[in-house]
Amino acid sequence: MDQKAGAQISTRAFLQSTVILFLLMITAGILTMVIPAGLFDRVVQDGRESIIPGSYQATESPAYPMWRWLTAPVEVLWADGGITVIMIILFLLMVGISFAILDKSGILKSVIDRIVARLGHRKYVLLLVVSFFFMLIGAFFGIFEEVVPLVPLMIALSYSLGWDSLVGLGMSILATNMGFSAAVTNPFTIGVAQNIAGLPLFSGSGLRVVIFLVFYAILAVFLVRYARRIEKKPESSPVYNEEKHIKQHILETADFSEKASKPGRAVWWFVAFLVVILAVLLAGPLVPGLSDIALPLVGLLFLFGGVGAGLLSGAGGRIVRSAALEGIGGIAPGIPLILMAASIKHIVVSGGIMDTLLYRSTSMVANTNPITAAVIVFLLTLMVEFFISSGSAKAFLLIPILIPLAELIGVTRQVSVLAYCFGDGFSNVVYPTNPVLLISLGLTVVSYPKWIRWSLRLWLWVLLASLGFLALAVVIGYGPY
Repeated sequence: MDQKAGAQISTRAFLQSTVILFLLMITAGILTMVIPAGLFDRVVQDGRESIIPGSYQATESPAYPMWRWLTAPVEVLWADGGITVIMIILFLLMVGISFAILDKSGILKSVIDRIVARLGHRKYVLLLVVSFFFMLIGAFFGIFEEVVPLVPLMIALSYSLGWDSLVGLGMSILATNMGFSAAVTNPFTIGVAQNIAGLPLFSGSGLRVVIFLVFYAILAVFLVRYARRIEKKPESSPVYNEEKHIKQHILETADFSEKASKPGRAVWWFVAFLVVILAVLLAGPLVPGLSDIALPLVGLLFLFGGVGAGLLSGAGGRIVRSAALEGIGGIAPGIPLILMAASIKHIVVSGGIMDTLLYRSTSMVANTNPITAAVIVFLLTLMVEFFISSGSAKAFLLIPILIPLAELIGVTRQVSVLAYCFGDGFSNVVYPTNPVLLISLGLTVVSYPKWIRWSLRLWLWVLLASLGFLALAVVIGYGPY
């Protein structure tokens, strides 16, 4: 069966997330019946609503019937913040369509082929450039699932250069995930989380560029050291025996020729739209009102860029339409997950207990310093990530609760978003509950236990760097707020 274009949510992952979110909805409803209602006083400054510390007081519980727990995912569409939910869903659909077209029309593969054709004779430069490319598209454009069809190509490239499938996975899906996590303008994590948090879209990118470069350096050192060891002693590879019988077949079917790698007008068309998107992102904080429409505007630019590139590639209107439908189909299962995740906050707010939960949580961590609080946000996201892999759904679940809680104990919204992104992203290729990891490993001879043992040292450095950057962000008052 052909691999569908774009991001595809597996049935198992969808059902698992649905059950978990449904149980959280019921739990939230039960809490409205057992926890007393209360309110903080709030003040609006510079268009942002903030809680006044120390102003909590008990109130009478509102009438909130049980049947509304089940209708909450629909009610969020017209509740306070419903416009944000609708706008983000439309944005995700537009980006999903765009990258499904780029995938099915072969444009992403064309770019990779071109890089290989130019640098194939300088293997370690090629390793660094390919890894950087994959990390870049993860960090700036939120590509992750879309890379899965390219994994076999990268495995074949790794074999042809004298390495193993672990290096192939490292410079493709692992590098993409590192970029997805060390996000600069990742629309699925940074974009969604900042929008929910009320931050200017893609603000604070200066520090995130530094974070991206540091994590790239960590990955580069890890991959180069391992590749050199495998080149000198191939039998030291954890998958040496498993690969003996399949290397030759894969090398015979791979195509890294110059002829196969000419990008043409389609790539330049999409690159032109990427330049415009970058200009919008950079101008957002400087042009009044632009940040308010940046998310839908970027979505439309992605859509026009992807559709135009698909048509220019010669794929034909039928293939472009087919890819667009597959892109919609891939994103569509995430829509009910987003609505269910958003409904959890709606239930506790409608039941009048949101501020009570914040008050009690603040009391529990009253003596916690801001650095520890940022780490708690990071660890909480890591925990939830094990059960819910969708970054957008998790943002709707966590950000509305984390932001006011973190502010009450002296952590800026921007630091909370950074902690959320660290917790959401890196664990994508660690937890066995992530379908993208399992699919990628399924395309190779690498078992999950061998993958974890191989990457364990990398994750230790990633964890230390994450904690270090969170501490730095707290110390410098990473903002704008």
